Amino acid sequence: MPSAATFTPRYKRILLKLSGEALMGEGSYGISRQTIGEIVGEIAEVARAGVEIGVVIGGGNIFRGVAPGAAGMDRATADYMGMLATVMNALALQDAMRQAGIASRVQSALNIEQVVEPYIRGKAIRYLEEGKLVIFAAGTGNPFFTTDTAAALRASEVGAEIVLKATKVDGVYTADPKQDPAAQRYHRISFDEAIQRDLKVMDATALALCRDQRLPVNVFSIFKKGALVRVVAGADEGTLVHA
Repeated sequence: MPSAATFTPRYKRILLKLSGEALMGEGSYGISRQTIGEIVGEIAEVARAGVEIGVVIGGGNIFRGVAPGAAGMDRATADYMGMLATVMNALALQDAMRQAGIASRVQSALNIEQVVEPYIRGKAIRYLEEGKLVIFAAGTGNPFFTTDTAAALRASEVGAEIVLKATKVDGVYTADPKQDPAAQRYHRISFDEAIQRDLKVMDATALALCRDQRLPVNVFSIFKKGALVRVVAGADEGTLVHA
């Protein structure tokens, strides 16, 4: 891993929530090697600063249980297929980490020991303390729960100080900025206000869990160069959702 950190982090341990769609880049399906390389480059800069990083990855670039492609399927079956898609993304992310010189481990909530190790909380915490990046795959291991909920759950379990939700939009807005040019970005907003206004920061279960655990969430754009570093440095980037 390259040495020299270029900033002073505000947080010691973070949980980064990456959507599967973020790995597609400009494509409509699958994984863009260029895009995943750029994302890993941003993560590497944070890792160089000594920040302990957990990552929860989605699977929407391959399959989602609630997507049109799952129409007519049994919901639980479709969700399990989505979980397997997150394992594929986790392996791709781990490979990109390896090429960037970042030590990482994949832990899956589904038992696929020939491919990845199972999720064990104590082992995950030990990896983080050793400076290894931990990629949490297969969501919570249960159907009907999103990877947002998995991010809130894993962050709470490993003692992360904040959940960083990487999206295509640079924060939470009063309205859809693509449809309403007058939409304003929230710099900070409380959990209760986000829930009352139905701002779709995360799904309701994830948001409630973060609120109850007093675990802040920062929503930012992973495609905005340097945004991840600025969030970890405590700058006004994206939207901070707090208790």
